[in-house]
Amino acid sequence: MKLSFTQYTLSLKHTFTIATSSRSTTPVMLVEFEHEGIVGYGEASMPPYLGESHETAARFLANVNLEKYESPFLLERILHDIDSLESGNHAAKAAVDIALHDWLGKKLDQPWYRIWGLDLSEIPFTSYTIGIDTPDIVRTKTEEAEAYRVLKVKLGGENDKEMINSIRDVTDKPLRVDANQGWTDRSNALKMIEWLALRNVEIIEQPMPKGQIEDMMWLKEKSPLPLIADESVARLSDIVMAASGFHGINIKLMKCTGLREAHKMILLARSLGLKVMLGCMTETSCAISAAAQLSPLVDWTDLDGSALISNDLFRGASLHNGKMMPSSAPGIGVERIEAII
Repeated sequence: MKLSFTQYTLSLKHTFTIATSSRSTTPVMLVEFEHEGIVGYGEASMPPYLGESHETAARFLANVNLEKYESPFLLERILHDIDSLESGNHAAKAAVDIALHDWLGKKLDQPWYRIWGLDLSEIPFTSYTIGIDTPDIVRTKTEEAEAYRVLKVKLGGENDKEMINSIRDVTDKPLRVDANQGWTDRSNALKMIEWLALRNVEIIEQPMPKGQIEDMMWLKEKSPLPLIADESVARLSDIVMAASGFHGINIKLMKCTGLREAHKMILLARSLGLKVMLGCMTETSCAISAAAQLSPLVDWTDLDGSALISNDLFRGASLHNGKMMPSSAPGIGVERIEAII
């Protein structure tokens, strides 16, 4: 069993700005798992604010030894052991998880949504993300997103109402708002949410900093819109605590170490009565296609990461009538291609 990895850098079509940072590129690590003539693909996307890099991923992956296992089908044992190697390194761990799932699905000749017994007709509409920007650029980005039924808007800056009004100059589509912890005063946050509720906004993602737990509990009781945890939830162990301050959670493969834990997180969230969003980083179609396998299980998807880049290396899940639909190809449903420039 051979594991190999290669550095790559994603180029974003537009500078991507959220409440806490801006960037025009994202480092990723591409992973291949080869066994019995079958190759499984995986990916680690590492936006700098999460603390991983080409260097940390390469160091971690160099210590992953799959040769000691009798079979890739020992998935629970293998991924448990990998998770135990070191703390952190969530995206690097996700890359191995995705590659193993891809290999197993190819070996079984089935896509993972069929292995899990899921119905593609239950996939919700995906959103397209509009980052913080000037009114003219925001209107341009909104027009570029014509194929999407729902838009996700990054707020938490100095021009929140201007952002919404600029989008409303162009479209009346439903909006999902992500403040990325940008609102620090709970009373002002509530006023903003009440204003947004009158403007066809569906949900609010991470309105306040993750450390302000009591403020989030207060806000949850009063908010007219569902509040969804992002930065407050990375892994399975975070969900119970988040339930006190949020109506739902956003699960991202790069934060939770991959498909294995994401599936468990969905089941736990449901048992606690929480809504679920399936999100992403800026990623190639490799990681997006992996996440799409789980999308029939969730309430909202935000799987636009590959649409935000100009140099994708994979073909897989694609947009159909506003939904990110996985390919019927086995595994995670991707094929490697030359970069799309």
